[in-house]
Amino acid sequence: MSEFAKLTLPVLLETTVKNHAQRPAVAFVGEQPITYHDFLKRVKAVSALLEKLGIQPGDRVALLSANMPQWGIAYFSVVTMGAIVVPLLPDFSGEEIKNVLRHSRAAALFVSQGLLSKMGASKIHSLKYKIAVEDFHVIEGETEAVFNENDVPEKEYPVGEDDLAAIIYTSGTTGKSKGVMLTHKNIASNADKSSTIQEITDKDRFLSVLPLSHTYENTIGFILPLIHGACIYYLKRAPSPSVLLPALQKVKPTLMLTVPLIIEKIYRAKVLPAFMEKKMVKKLYGKPFFRKKLNRMAGKKLIKTFGGELKFFGIGGAKINEQVEKFLLESKFPYAVGYGLTETAPLLAGFGPKEARLQAAGKILEGVEVKIHNPDETTGEGEVWARGPNVMKGYYKEPKLTAQVLTEDGWFRTGDLGIMKEGYLYLRGRSKNVIIGPGGENIYPEEIESVINNFKHVVESLVIEKKGKLVALVQFDKDEIEKKYRELKEEVSDYVEKTYNELSADLKEYINSRVGKFSKIQQIIPQNEEFIKTATKKIKRFLYNEKSEEHGERV
Repeated sequence: MSEFAKLTLPVLLETTVKNHAQRPAVAFVGEQPITYHDFLKRVKAVSALLEKLGIQPGDRVALLSANMPQWGIAYFSVVTMGAIVVPLLPDFSGEEIKNVLRHSRAAALFVSQGLLSKMGASKIHSLKYKIAVEDFHVIEGETEAVFNENDVPEKEYPVGEDDLAAIIYTSGTTGKSKGVMLTHKNIASNADKSSTIQEITDKDRFLSVLPLSHTYENTIGFILPLIHGACIYYLKRAPSPSVLLPALQKVKPTLMLTVPLIIEKIYRAKVLPAFMEKKMVKKLYGKPFFRKKLNRMAGKKLIKTFGGELKFFGIGGAKINEQVEKFLLESKFPYAVGYGLTETAPLLAGFGPKEARLQAAGKILEGVEVKIHNPDETTGEGEVWARGPNVMKGYYKEPKLTAQVLTEDGWFRTGDLGIMKEGYLYLRGRSKNVIIGPGGENIYPEEIESVINNFKHVVESLVIEKKGKLVALVQFDKDEIEKKYRELKEEVSDYVEKTYNELSADLKEYINSRVGKFSKIQQIIPQNEEFIKTATKKIKRFLYNEKSEEHGERV
C-alpha cells in the first residue's frame, strides 16, 4: 500500500517536505544543498512566475538544461500547476529542439545559458517566453513579470492522477522521435514501487551523472530519492574522469545510476590490464578459484574509487557485457540492473545488489504485469508485453503509432524479445534487430556484439546485415594503438592501418570460433569515428542499418 494519499507529483513533493523539511535536497558538488523546505518554496515562486506569464493547466512548458538543482525546481513548478513539462535532451541538435517545440506547441521554455545558442534565430510561433533556468529571469517575451522568490501562486491547481505530467520525446535507436505521454500516476507509481528494489533513507546521497531529461534518471535518479528525502548532487561539467573522480571523493555517494558503457570502460581500461601485465597474475587469472580472489580484491579498490560508501550502483539503458558483469558479481561490487522503456516511465524489472543474477534483466517490478507473448514452444522466447499503472497514455498526436504498441486491454508491446526463468526476465534483443538467416534462423546481433566487445583493442561494435552477409562494424581503440607505435620511425597512420587489418583478421577468427554457424561474420569494417549514440549511450542502429524500428528507447 502506498503511503501517498494520491499518486501525483505535487502530493509526492508535499509529503516529502512534510517528513523531511530540513533535510538537504539538491546541490552542485562542493556547494551547500538547499533543504526540501526551500526547494518547495522556490517551486511555488517559479509557479507564480508562470502564472503571471499566463501559463494555464494543460499548457506545454519545455525544459532544456544541463543537470543542475534548478532543473528539478523548474520541473516541479510546471507539473504542480497542472501544466505539462516537456524535457529536452541537452544533446539534441538545434533542429531536433525546434521540431519538438513546434510539435508540442510549447508556450514557454526554461533554458540554461550554455544551451541557448542551440535555439538559433528561428521563430517558434507557439513559444511566447524563454526563461533562464539558472535564476528564472525572463530572457525573451513581452512581459513585465519578474521572478520573486517570495511569491506564491494566486490560484490553487487541482492535479489528478490521470492528468498528463510530461511529454518525453525519445531519442532512441529508432529513426523517429515520438512524444511519450506520461501521466502523474505513471511517474509517481513507478518511483514509489522502485523503492521495493532498494531501501533509501534521508541519509542517502545520490550523485547524478545521466541527463535528467531522460526518463531513467528522471524517475529513478530524481523522483525516487526525493520521495525518501535523500540528497542529490550534480556535476557542473560533463563527467570526465578529471571531474568525476574528485566528485566521488567529495560526495561519497551511497547510490548512483549509470549505463553499461561507463563501467565497461572502467573494467577494460583499469581492471583487466592490471591482471594482464604480469605473466604469473595473468596465468592465475585464468583459473576460476584465483580469478574470484583477484576480482574480490579489485572490487574493494573500485568501491574506494567511488568514494567508499557505495551500496547501490544501478546499471540500465542497455544490456551489460557478460564478462564485465561476471567481474562485478565475483568482486561483490554492489551493482544492480534495471530494465524498462520511456513508455513505461520507465522501470518494468530489476534487481538490487543482493539479488544479482548473471545476464538477467531483473525480477518484475511490484504492481506491474509482464508476460511473454506468443512464446516459442521450444525456447519459451517471445516478445515482452507489459501492463500496469506505469504504462504511458500514448504517443502525442500519434494515434496510429499508439495503436501499434498498445492493445485494447492495456498491454504495451515493448519490441524486446525475452524469456522468463525462475522469476527473472532475460532479454535476447530487440525484435526488429533480429536478422533472419538463410534457413529462417533467428540471429541476434546483440549476442555477437557481446563476443566482439571482449576482444583486445575493441571499444564498440555493431553487427548488421549487408547484401545478405553478416557484417561487423568495429571501433578499435585508435589512441591505444597509436600509443603503442608512437616511438617507431614509420608513420603512425601506416601502422594504425596495418594493425586494423591484422586485428580484423584475428577478430574474425575469434568471433567465428565462438558463435553458432548461422552467426558467423563474413566481413569486418573498422570505424574511424565513434558511433552516434542515444542519451543512454546506445548506438543509434537505424543510422547504420537498412531497417529501422518503431518502438521507443529502452532505458
